[in-house]
Amino acid sequence: MAQVTSFPQHDRIRVLAADNTSMNTQLLVEALSRDGQFSMAGAASKTADILAMVKREHPHVALISARLADSATAGFELCREICTTSPATRVIMLLDSSERPAVIEAFRSGARGVFCRTESLKLLGKCILCVHQGQVWASSDELLYLLAAVAQPVPMRFTSVTGNSLLSARELDVVRCVAEGLSNREIASRLTLREHTVKNYLFRIFDKLGVSSRVEVVLYALAGGGATHKAGPIAHPKKEAMPGPVVSAANSPVRVVKRLTPSAIDCR
Repeated sequence: MAQVTSFPQHDRIRVLAADNTSMNTQLLVEALSRDGQFSMAGAASKTADILAMVKREHPHVALISARLADSATAGFELCREICTTSPATRVIMLLDSSERPAVIEAFRSGARGVFCRTESLKLLGKCILCVHQGQVWASSDELLYLLAAVAQPVPMRFTSVTGNSLLSARELDVVRCVAEGLSNREIASRLTLREHTVKNYLFRIFDKLGVSSRVEVVLYALAGGGATHKAGPIAHPKKEAMPGPVVSAANSPVRVVKRLTPSAIDCR
């Protein structure tokens, strides 16, 4: 990594590094510390030590190996823990290879970027800077993995703590239509119902699930019947410095989630 002009201490990005062994972690710290943009907030290779450092040092960015000293997949669980206990810390997952399951699991765990060990240290510095600025770091292939995962049908789970279904079969049909962004009229047409009947179904669904809007119903479904989660937008694919909408390799806009129209959100 090339030497750059040193920044004042208070302007530097605080980075915590955690690789799979103490030696690899130390080598990573030494490489990153040569970049004047970064101030190393700590280094560790075991989950308990890493969590303690995050709570004590409050790093801006945590570079975490998916494979830690604890286990081959400990990094994913650690990422979830950091996102819960220190939401201001943005996590980059360090992967041995850019394979689909690892990439998807990293982002599901809350990572804001993934970085493969086969890439250069110079590119790692750019990755850290972009993630710190609120962008998401992913190559075109990695982004395609995520888009394919988003496009897969999500099973609707509406069960109580005892395992009993909260919704009837017809109510589930209505929820699936709501998740597609259909309006009351469109739902009525698809399910061969009167529009007023659709409204009645929606109000019963709201009451059973303890929600107050169609959007909350969709979030409830996507969360698997649990608490809803908020996630930031993908700012850009890897190697694109300027913020903006996600673009495909052909440079055409990619719609990840269908927007609910005002008519679809309005329950009246």
